[in-house]
Amino acid sequence: MFKKIFYILPLVAALGQPAAGQAESLANQLFGAKKEGSNQAAMPIGSYAKGCGAGQVALPETGPTWQAMRLSRGRNWGQPIMINFLEDLSRTAVSIGWKGLYIGDISQPRGGPMTSGHASHQIGLDADIWMLPPSRLNLSRAERETISSIPVRSSDQRSVTRNWTPSHHALMKAAASDSRVDRIFVAAAVKLEMCKTARASDKSWLQKIRPIYGHDTHFHVRLKCPPGASSCQTQKPTVEGLSNGGNGCDDTLKWWVTDYLNPPKVKNPPKKPKPTPPKRGPRQYTMADLPGQCKDVLAAQ
Repeated sequence: MFKKIFYILPLVAALGQPAAGQAESLANQLFGAKKEGSNQAAMPIGSYAKGCGAGQVALPETGPTWQAMRLSRGRNWGQPIMINFLEDLSRTAVSIGWKGLYIGDISQPRGGPMTSGHASHQIGLDADIWMLPPSRLNLSRAERETISSIPVRSSDQRSVTRNWTPSHHALMKAAASDSRVDRIFVAAAVKLEMCKTARASDKSWLQKIRPIYGHDTHFHVRLKCPPGASSCQTQKPTVEGLSNGGNGCDDTLKWWVTDYLNPPKVKNPPKKPKPTPPKRGPRQYTMADLPGQCKDVLAAQ
């Protein structure tokens, strides 16, 4: 009898604990499984690329001046301030001659890391807006899965295409001029063109337009942490001089379409450092990597 107990006890203990080395559940799988927002007060929690969103609400799939695209992804959710901003900007789009906006990914119902795509969009304050001016605002769900936006940047990444129009400029200027907006990510060639064509006496808003790779078929709007959002981590300016009134229309911008695309050769390059383990990205995060409040967001009704 003693021998039977001796062998059974370790088995019972093992059932109550994860096996040694067993991985924790990935945060993106847990948040990706949620289909509704949490019944909590609205609050962006953590940073844009490491956090979650309490009390998020859905952008209606179709409105008088917008349509949400790629509905199968379930990413038409965001903080109330973001939903209000998108509705406001879609009305602005009508005033410049568009029928409205096609709106891409915002966030998952409770934010958090995504199972595919974005590293950010985690706290409900990021949204992708298509460069494609809507032809109509009664697209079916099926059409929204198959229709694609248009590139406004050339294939060599150095200039804009004929798809870029003054109305695109006007729309992005309106977005950047909104006090709720922190920054807008676009292809570098787009910002170069905007710097060339903006009025010399009115370029301060261009500091919010930030060049980044990709982003040729949409522009990515990021809002500031809302007033009173104590759990939201704001960002500092990432371009030299922007905090002192610069607009980023300088040699730093030109780097994106020169050295970034065609790095200069170095005669005596330094020895390559020893390889280091790759950094863990959002799709490797567990709940332990996120702010503690995210557990409450996940568990809330």
